[in-house]
Amino acid sequence: MSHETYKGNWNVIKGKLKQSYANLTEDDVQYAEGKEDEMLGRIQQKVGKTKQEIKDQIDSWLK
Repeated sequence: MSHETYKGNWNVIKGKLKQSYANLTEDDVQYAEGKEDEMLGRIQQKVGKTKQEIKDQIDSWLK
């Protein structure tokens, strides 16, 4: 999925991430333009998955 698709659907994605991983905080899933990798890194550390696994999961939610 493209950057714009993620940005446009971020509230949905954020909600699904927080439902799937209860240990994520609002700060962990805070979207900031140009800081997507940093955010994915925070999520990666908390949930124990690779960045690619997280991206694949997000993509599946948007289909």
